[in-house]
Amino acid sequence: MAFPPKSMADFGEFGKMFADMKLPAMPDMEAFVSASRRNMETLTAANRVALEGAQAVARRHMEIVQQSMAEMTEAVRAMSSMEAPQAKAAKQAELLKHAYERAVTNMKEIGDLIQHSNAEAVKLLNTRFTEAMDEVKALADKSKG
Repeated sequence: MAFPPKSMADFGEFGKMFADMKLPAMPDMEAFVSASRRNMETLTAANRVALEGAQAVARRHMEIVQQSMAEMTEAVRAMSSMEAPQAKAAKQAELLKHAYERAVTNMKEIGDLIQHSNAEAVKLLNTRFTEAMDEVKALADKSKG
């Protein structure tokens, strides 16, 4: 068909062409709004889980810093009471080993906290995504029938 149409008859062909097309039915707006609400609720829950996880990490990090400062103060006190250089060197080696082991344990604990929080948030999102895909499939099946 030429455009612009040469006559009003060309519009008739255009209309006939659209009449023959199978357009999808309007979606169920109530279902759409309900699905959108559940999506937002899930996003809010996932954000809450992530925030709570970040707060737990920050709290634990602060506890670790406080504990480290207390241990360092005690170590300095213990080192100042020693007189023999060999005893000081042995104590320093022991303190360094303890500090290293504690740091590795703390890093693993912080990493586990982060991983757990992230896994929980992603699980919420994955569950909702699966539900949403089931809803889309159900709407598609409903519009066929």
